[in-house]
Formats: sequence, C-alpha cells, structure tokens
Amino acid sequence: MRFSRTSKALGMVAIAALALTGCGAGGGTTSGSGSTGGDTSKVILADGSEPQRPLMPADTNEVGGGKVIDMIFAGLVSYDPSGKPVNELAESIEGKDGQNFTIKIKKDQKFTNGEAITAKSFVDSWNFGAAAKNAQLSGAFFESIKGYDEASAEGSTVETMSGLKVVDDQTFTVELKQPESDWPLRLGYTAFVPVPSGALADPKGFGEKPVGNGPYKLADGGWQHNVQIQLVPNPEYNGPRKAKNAGVTFKIFQNDDAAYQDLLSNNLDILQTIPTSALKNFKSDLGERTINKPYAGNQTIAIPEYLPEWSGEAGKLRRQALSMAINRDEITKVIFSGARQPAKEFTAPVLDGYSDSIPGSENLKFDAAKAKETWAKADAIQKWDAEKTFTIAYNADKGGHKAWVEAVVNQLKNTLGIKVEGKPYATFKEARNDATAKTLTGAIRAGWQADYPSLYNFLGPIYKTGAGSNDANYANPTFDKAVSDGLAASSVAEGNKAMNKAQEILLTDLPAIPLWYQVAQGGWSDKVSNVDYGWDGVPLYYNITGK
Repeated sequence: MRFSRTSKALGMVAIAALALTGCGAGGGTTSGSGSTGGDTSKVILADGSEPQRPLMPADTNEVGGGKVIDMIFAGLVSYDPSGKPVNELAESIEGKDGQNFTIKIKKDQKFTNGEAITAKSFVDSWNFGAAAKNAQLSGAFFESIKGYDEASAEGSTVETMSGLKVVDDQTFTVELKQPESDWPLRLGYTAFVPVPSGALADPKGFGEKPVGNGPYKLADGGWQHNVQIQLVPNPEYNGPRKAKNAGVTFKIFQNDDAAYQDLLSNNLDILQTIPTSALKNFKSDLGERTINKPYAGNQTIAIPEYLPEWSGEAGKLRRQALSMAINRDEITKVIFSGARQPAKEFTAPVLDGYSDSIPGSENLKFDAAKAKETWAKADAIQKWDAEKTFTIAYNADKGGHKAWVEAVVNQLKNTLGIKVEGKPYATFKEARNDATAKTLTGAIRAGWQADYPSLYNFLGPIYKTGAGSNDANYANPTFDKAVSDGLAASSVAEGNKAMNKAQEILLTDLPAIPLWYQVAQGGWSDKVSNVDYGWDGVPLYYNITGK
C-alpha cells in the first residue's frame, strides 16, 4: 500500500497449479502509445516527494519512496501496464495446493555492487522484513508465511520464518500457514524484493545509498534531500522494464502548483498528478499531452481510534455521522470537475470482484437528516465537547488536498454544527511521521495506491489488527477472520465474495471514511514522447523517451 486504467486489472489468482514462465529481455508489454522510438539519450525530469524513511524496500509504504524503490529494485515478478504479473527474477513459481510453493530464480543475477542474487538473498531479505526486532513498516506482507507469527511477535528473538527453506543457489521453497488465493500475485510488491547482505547489516546507512538490481540505480550522490533524486540506467538489468532513456530525476516540489508551472514552461517533463487548481484548464493548456485514466486507488479520511472520542460505540456512530454528512457528489463535481467517482466501498472499480452494492454502503450516501440523528445517538452515549475542534490533517505539498478538505470541513460544520478545521502539514513526510508514530490529534486524509491488483490489498494491509498501514489503529477480530477466510477460498469468485463480506464489517465500523475513487490525471511537456500510465496510476517512467 502506498499512501498516496482502462484495462481491467487482475483480482485474485486461483490456488490451483500456478507456473509463471520467464520472459526474455525487453519482453515487457506496453500499453497505450507504447514505445515507438524517440530520443533515448534524454534524462526525464519528473515530480517527486521526499521519502518518509531511508529507502529500505520492506520499510517503505508511501509513494515518494515507493516509486524510487520500484525503479531501482527488481523482484521475482513485476506487473505489466495492465496489472498482469510477468517474471522478472523468477524462472518459475510453482504450487499445486495454494500453500506450498517452489520458486526458482534465474542464474547469474547480480546487484549493482556485483554481489550475486541467490535463493538465500530472498530468504534472508524476507526474514529480515518479518522479524519484530527490525520494525519494518511492510513487515505484515509476510504474515501468510509459516513462522511469521513467532518472528513478528512483540519482543520476539526469533529472526527466521520456518516456512522458508533454501534448496540450492537458485531454488527456495515457501510454506504458507494456509492456502491463500492471492499470495503469488503479491510477489511484485517491493516488500518482496531481495536486498544485498550489506542492507541487513546496516539498514539505515543502506537506505541512504541503496544498491539494487532494477532497471535504474541511484546516481552517485543522487539523493539530495528535499531537492531531487537522480536515477541512471542499470546497464546490467535485462528484464521487461529496460530503460529507454538516459535516466529519471525526481524533482522534489513543495506543492503541485509549482510543479505544474514548471511543466508549462518545459522545466519538467512529466507531472504525475494535475493539481486541483488546474483541473478545469489543464486539457486546454496541454492539448493532447494529458491522460485521464481510472486506476486502482482511492481517497479516504482515517480517524484514529486511540483518540477517546472516536473509540467504542459512540466513536463508531460519530464516524457514520461524519460519512453521511459528506456530499461526495457535490465535491467531485465542483472541486474535481467530475474527474473523481464517489466511493461506494473500500477498494476500486478497476479490480476484479468489485461491487457497488455491498450492504452498509448506505453509510457512504449523503443524508443530512440521518447524519444529525446518528450524531445525536453518539452524544447520548458520550457527550461531544462543544468546545472541541475536530481536525482533518493533510499534506500541503503534494496532491492538491486543501480545496477538498476545506469543502469537507464546511459540509461537516453546516450539517453537524460542530467545530471543524483542516490541519495542514508542510510535507507528506511530516504527516506520515505522525500517522506512523500514532500521535495524530484528529483525522488524517489517507488513501491507497494498490501494491498489487487484489481486493485484499485494500483491506488487509490497512485494516487488519496491527497492520503497518493501519492509521486508524482499528482492531476487530471478526474482520480479521473474514479476510483470512477470503484468502483461503477455493476459487477466485468465492474469494472475492468473501472479501466483500468482510467489507460489510468495515462499512459499519468505518475506521476510515471512503470518499472517492482516483483517476490518473497527468500531463507532460512537448520534449518527451511514449508516455503512458500503469494500472496503479504511476507513469511508466522506463518507457518515456525524448522527442
């Protein structure tokens, strides 16, 4: 999950026999315009944000660091532009029962420091990510593997998972705690990439100067904090995402409006997200150099249950009241010029298994009278302090969130008659630091950019008890069991049904309030060509060329 396409992305994969075959060098699929020539000597200038933490793959769960890690590391598989998994380091991934897998990796693979990538590289990296002592934010992605519970328990001295076994240099086996329908699909997420031995010995130091094996590598002195991150092609990379340019430099902007002005003046080559202030004019400003494409992402407001006024039955009723007091139709039309779709559940419409009619979805419909009634029910249990101001935190540097947050603030004030304010943070990093440390004093704008194309990815990593991205501090054993049962389903269809049953619980508890589904709206300069975005709303940077 990364804190924040026209083709329908894959949902869960069947737990029947699975074998992903390797693809040759440069054999990746492109979508849209595709790569049709162009100047491969150009360095692409893109917008970025300062990563929250050092660039360790299993410790990065936000988009600023995430898209850099995606480009400098390669894992067993990557995802093509439509969301289909394609082998990258894997020669084969085979499993007949959905619980036991044999993974073979390609020979003669190396990190850019020359260290060989072996089966042990994967096993050691995954064990490091899961072990409690290492406190990696994405550690919960290993929860399915046998032995994870012992390694991840608070205070545990266990550093290895019993479900991982090295067979030889090119082969290792994985035993899960139970059959899980979407486990192989997860393997393209960056938590599962291998890291060299030096990363495990000094993760903090490594994170400042990471050494990977992907289509790009960090330039010498390439991470200039709060200024830019420079990536150059990795000449040894021979997979499906081969760089078709001379590098990508992520310029770190304090706000999207400044980035947009740089784009208009050709001082920026590609802007991933058009700022809210420019949505009415960007198509006339940029002509055909724009994109408007649904992707697997959503926007929410998370409300921490460690705050007393938002805990228990009264807290649940208040969250329902807030949700019903928000007029999503009005905001998406007025603020986003119709370029967002009001949410009806917690995932995204591009995913297989999506349903817009899950019981409980009525809590996401604007109903001022019912919102007031529900707030009054909460007051009867625990009186709201009339002098208290409810705040919605947001980052002011990226994403253009101020306008919609202010709209939500006004709607809540007018409908519920309470004090509400937006709480801007200067940077996304600062906002995420408070969310991670669980020191928020109110709600926070949240959201999800999918890590892999599955309903579960929008549920488990965010709302399961103790999950690394659980900003709301939500804990409901009934929900935990429901999603676990969904993973153990015997077919794709049954698994999707189970995940939507789990959503019925969320739509009542509302640990976060779903707002709308995201659309990739970006633009590029007249200096580049071959621009397209993937299933997850991220530009295919490796495919962009100069003109």
